[in-house]
Amino acid sequence: SLLARRLIALAAKVSRTGSEGERLPGRQRFRIVSLCSVYLLQKILIRIYFSGRMHCYTSGVHPLFCRVMRTPYVSFQKRCSVTANLPLTSLRIAVLLGSTRTDGPPRPSPLGSRVGAFVTSCLEARGHSVDVVDAIVQDLPLLKKPHFAYAKGKAPANLEGLYKRLSNADAYVAVTPEYNHAPSPALLNLVNHFGSSTFSFKPSAIVSYSAGQWGGTRAAHALRPVLSELGCLPVSAMVHVPRAQTVLDSNGTPIGGDDAVSHWQGYAARTWYQLEWWGSAAAQQRATVDPFSGSPAMVRSPEQRDAPRSEPS
Repeated sequence: SLLARRLIALAAKVSRTGSEGERLPGRQRFRIVSLCSVYLLQKILIRIYFSGRMHCYTSGVHPLFCRVMRTPYVSFQKRCSVTANLPLTSLRIAVLLGSTRTDGPPRPSPLGSRVGAFVTSCLEARGHSVDVVDAIVQDLPLLKKPHFAYAKGKAPANLEGLYKRLSNADAYVAVTPEYNHAPSPALLNLVNHFGSSTFSFKPSAIVSYSAGQWGGTRAAHALRPVLSELGCLPVSAMVHVPRAQTVLDSNGTPIGGDDAVSHWQGYAARTWYQLEWWGSAAAQQRATVDPFSGSPAMVRSPEQRDAPRSEPS
């Protein structure tokens, strides 16, 4: 706006220092700072106190105003990593690791454990309970008989235990590499062992990675309809990790010091916040209403969900 542009120019003049810059008289400086204060009060919608100081949080606040008001300016990346750090509700999140590769090339291998450790540390730092479901640890056979094909309580112990872990989760994070533009077959094999009622009415998020420059984006997009059909709708934001071997160390910590850690945590925070928002809302609603009362699980055959057949005249 015109007012904003004028205030920015005036604030710059007020803050000018050096031999060539003259400071305005005290009364004029007071008037300018007062105008800046009014503008800030109109623009700042949320006040966040961090270490006892107010941050200029709302987008649209110019750094010069923060300089005049003696408050620290917080960039977009910093806002994401700091202000979105507190989850709406502590959730039980199942992190599904989809890779079963144990050796390369490319090397170092495997990369999935690095990405999984990064995801786990981020979610735990935000106060969530994380259950890592690693496809290589579960060692499920190629799908022959899914969990829902067994009578209740008659499934093999490892399959029944995994079913309970997945059912108890409030949300899911699917971590997949990209193989030939597609998600990991091991991840698909894992989720296909269970019916959609295991995952339904809960949100999910997708994290993809690769050793190349694309970060598994094509695999991530191919995974979206799979998760949607399972009923755990993926949030819009995703996390992509290109050249994962140079981004994360063996412990899942971003390589490059504190700046790299802050950057990657800020980048991923948007996805975590969306997952938290939908996960909290879904958990509260499930506690109030049984979702399967209006959308019952399929128990016999796909014909249960067929459109009505018109009788021949």
